[in-house]
Amino acid sequence: MIRVDQLRKEFGHGAQRAVVLDGLDLSIEAREISAVVGPSGAGKSTLAQCVSLLERPTSGSVIVNGDVLSELSERELRVARRRIGTIFQSDGLFSRRTAAANIGLPLEYLGVTPAESRRRVAELLDRVGLADKAGHYPHQLSGGQRQRVGIARALALRPSVILSDEATSGLDPEATGAIVELLKELRDDLELSILFITHEMDTVLQIADSVARLDQGRIVESGHVLDLLADPTSSLGRALQPRRAHQPAPADATVWAVTYGSEPVPADWVGLLAARLDTTVSLLGASIETLRGTTTGHATIAVSTRRHDLVEVEFHVLGLDARRAGSEALLELETGVVA
Repeated sequence: MIRVDQLRKEFGHGAQRAVVLDGLDLSIEAREISAVVGPSGAGKSTLAQCVSLLERPTSGSVIVNGDVLSELSERELRVARRRIGTIFQSDGLFSRRTAAANIGLPLEYLGVTPAESRRRVAELLDRVGLADKAGHYPHQLSGGQRQRVGIARALALRPSVILSDEATSGLDPEATGAIVELLKELRDDLELSILFITHEMDTVLQIADSVARLDQGRIVESGHVLDLLADPTSSLGRALQPRRAHQPAPADATVWAVTYGSEPVPADWVGLLAARLDTTVSLLGASIETLRGTTTGHATIAVSTRRHDLVEVEFHVLGLDARRAGSEALLELETGVVA
């Protein structure tokens, strides 16, 4: 479990003082993957460094597995850090060490016997799907394979918390998908709490249970991913699943912006809506997918009737949130920007 209470981090003094984190509150439970997104310079990497106390917060507290890290002695902090594994953007591997030797490095520092170290490293290589790459050097591995070695090394000391700082940045889509699936599997098998820092919104959809947007050192919006996607007023939800450009509507039709809500929606809802209203319903554009067994997304449709009251009733019956799209709303739909 990770909990951050009123975390503040400043660099410099006086006129040169810069506030990088400004009163952050964040909680990640066991078996939860929580993503933090935001623009460059928002403070994402500083947050990860403060959680492990590689950077000491100016004020506030960081609690990991019940320990208030800032209150621990140096000796106690060294022990507590063993329960925190870190995966870096660049894999951070030593070029002159094999995959097995890189993974075994934390065990060497702790004085683990060579026999026990070899057993643990072999177990980890197998877990990340690289049992046949033990003797390979980093330059002999693909980017995704190097990142898997980095994940194995982060697991060497059996942590309960993982900090992932842009771990999929620069990887191709196939490698990114493989890393995402591996982290979800490890979360479930080892009951990990994972803080997943990224700027890749597509990856957030694939991996995260919850997400927070950091901007200028503050969390400006947060929530469970599925709740944000179902909320048509959520800026973060729109950023996670942006609206695409759509086809023009027929001249006699009214355009509606439709969002999947929290209730189940029939797969054939467009046909059902047309049948219930006894009119033509045109699908102009949509972005719909299934996440963790729940269908989410949004669509832009055109309905050839002016009985807006009836249309609204039918949307409600079908479990959809909808609103009429005038000229300003159409611009919003196409750009994802709220006026």
